[in-house]
Amino acid sequence: MAFSFHNTAGRSGAGGTRGRRGASQALSEINIIPLVDVVLVLLIIFMLTAHVMEFGMEVNVPEVKSVKDSAEELPVVSIARDGKLFLNERPVNINQIASEVTRRFKGSKSVYLRADRATVFDPIAQVMSTLNEAKLQIRVVTKPEDTSSRR
Repeated sequence: MAFSFHNTAGRSGAGGTRGRRGASQALSEINIIPLVDVVLVLLIIFMLTAHVMEFGMEVNVPEVKSVKDSAEELPVVSIARDGKLFLNERPVNINQIASEVTRRFKGSKSVYLRADRATVFDPIAQVMSTLNEAKLQIRVVTKPEDTSSRR
């Protein structure tokens, strides 16, 4: 910090008295340039280290054989939160779901069942019962749990 002091004791009429306001006056000025420098350095350090704190340690996992992509359309029965049924994004009646699966997907012996997590169990159970009566295997679609956030 830089302080400047102006002594007016040598001037006429001042008499060297320090108590008078006009005789001696201390001017204080704060130099903020070092403060700005420190803040900018801290900002740069924070910006460089923030991504490390968010993502943790980077690990290169081994590569595995790629999964075969298929253009084949599979039967997916979706149950919305309100209980509405869809067969591959098209609305379908629960009484016609088995016949629609066999008509649209000839030779298919299994059906993927996807339901909203907030759906009550009754519509899910009704669909499972209807598909079991039609001798179709049911494969429930789930999402893998993200274990990286549980540290």
